Amino acid sequence: MTDPEQQDPALVENMLLLRREDFDELLDRAAERGAERVLTHLGLENGHAARDIRELRDLLEAWRDARRTAWQTTVKVITTGILAALLVGAAIKLKLMGGAQ
Repeated sequence: MTDPEQQDPALVENMLLLRREDFDELLDRAAERGAERVLTHLGLENGHAARDIRELRDLLEAWRDARRTAWQTTVKVITTGILAALLVGAAIKLKLMGGAQ
């Protein structure tokens, strides 16, 4: 075998590129296996995993919308109650409601 310093530099570069490609392929396979293990661990290993995740996201979004609506409704009820109390108080003060004379 010849010394790498005596070989053609293009050949050495091609050998390095091949090794990088092999390394990248190895990393890709390892990443896929890791992702499969995580999905299996989460119970999403079958072909319906994407649909299940979409449904979970939709459910979470619906929960957030319901929570936001509940807070808005609470604020509206409190505001309406305060305004109604102010109107009743003003009516009593102006003796419009037949209060004590």
